[in-house]
Amino acid sequence: MCHQQIESSNRGVCSVCLHASRYQTPVCLGCGGEIPLLMAFCGHCLASTPLSVIAPCSYHQGLGHWIGQIKYQAQFAVIDVLVDALVQRILYLEYLGFTDLPQVLIAVPLHEKRLQQRGFNQAWLIAQALSKRLGIPLVDNVLLRVRETQPQAGLSGKLRRKNLKDAFTLSDDFNWQRVALIDDVVTTGTTVDEIARLLQRKHTQVQVWCLARAEAPGK
Repeated sequence: MCHQQIESSNRGVCSVCLHASRYQTPVCLGCGGEIPLLMAFCGHCLASTPLSVIAPCSYHQGLGHWIGQIKYQAQFAVIDVLVDALVQRILYLEYLGFTDLPQVLIAVPLHEKRLQQRGFNQAWLIAQALSKRLGIPLVDNVLLRVRETQPQAGLSGKLRRKNLKDAFTLSDDFNWQRVALIDDVVTTGTTVDEIARLLQRKHTQVQVWCLARAEAPGK
């Protein structure tokens, strides 16, 4: 980001730029908006019980471009340092009693054709790194993307939801009560909301972990 030499074991982003990009004030786990008190959710989200999304930083505060480079340019140098920042955030929120650690991690899947084209699933790479750091199993092949969808970028909210309708399915042997859904970034939340509804039909408690998130409109 600043093009200065990194004098530590960090890769990709120096500690100064990372600190400047991380949340400096309490933010709502529901909408991502800044809140004046140290709470899990703002008043509006408390009334609507939204999905809990944990990220170390806002997508709009400097790191969004570099997280995009993971997906579109296969630039993996920022993954380790951002996963470390996410782990610190998760453990801090657990200490505050705002979240519980899940039984397993599940990466947002790609369709088989998209995976063959890209050669990797960035959400799985992030989930693998989180699994190693936290000692929480990463489970594969329980959540499948069974319908090839067009890219979400540029679609309206209504079209995003239509695009993802019936795109995912769960295997019959899914039997966990607490899971964390892993993605690189959460912007509108359409993808993770669609998957969360599928998991919640199994009475599963779902939270989302990502490297960065965008605030809800108006926040």
